[in-house]
Amino acid sequence: MMNAPTLSVSNASIGYCSKQTKHIVAENVSLRINRGEMVCLLGTNGCGKSTLIRSISGMQPLLSGSVSIEGSDLSLLTVEQRAKAMSVVFTESVSVANMSVKSIVALGRFPYTSWYGTMTAEDEQYVENAIQMVGLQDIADKDFSCLSDGEKQRTMIAKSLAQDTPFILLDEPTAHLDLPNRIETMLLLRKLAHETNKAILLSTHELELALHVADTVWLMQKGGTIEIGSPQELVQKHSFATAFPKKVFEIELVNSDFVFKYTL
Repeated sequence: MMNAPTLSVSNASIGYCSKQTKHIVAENVSLRINRGEMVCLLGTNGCGKSTLIRSISGMQPLLSGSVSIEGSDLSLLTVEQRAKAMSVVFTESVSVANMSVKSIVALGRFPYTSWYGTMTAEDEQYVENAIQMVGLQDIADKDFSCLSDGEKQRTMIAKSLAQDTPFILLDEPTAHLDLPNRIETMLLLRKLAHETNKAILLSTHELELALHVADTVWLMQKGGTIEIGSPQELVQKHSFATAFPKKVFEIELVNSDFVFKYTL
């Protein structure tokens, strides 16, 4: 018997209700991610990426269908069980005073600690390992509020690693970063997916970066259709021309690399 995918979205309808009116963003959505896979969700503004991310995270209820983590229906899990199944890093820049990097990362252990938040030696080791994995060991005792945006984002990624979940969900993780930090963050996430055997899903506007680092792309069209494939497959099928009708670029695959031709 094959193992269940780490994330499975089955026959889901996503959207929202207002004044007893149901607004459907996408219907009959079925998606999956396996361990060790990094998936980038791409699409134009307003196509429904944020709704899909909120629905997968459980912050917004599905209109129908289900989301499962390693075979367990997310809607049936307790808060503690859900925190052990999925960690989430959202777009908003976090502002925290008087807490060190290590203290922030340690918050990821909350599903495993006692009511008093007492950490065991094992918990401490998870925190240390997470800090090492994102390269923050030299500033582990630094006040979080004094960090650069890139360092803050790596701290939040380390927190999600310390949480020790099979699935990590990130909403626009490079939104507040400059170009060098955007590149560093995307490369880090790819490395973590492959080296920690976790399933990682992130929504992003970083089309060029996503094509270079993603194992799989979910390309969301206006109207809720989601096309799934490797970056190479979607480029060869000219799928981005449909998803981005007002594009100012052409993408070609040359010697296994992506070449962007801008037409400004």
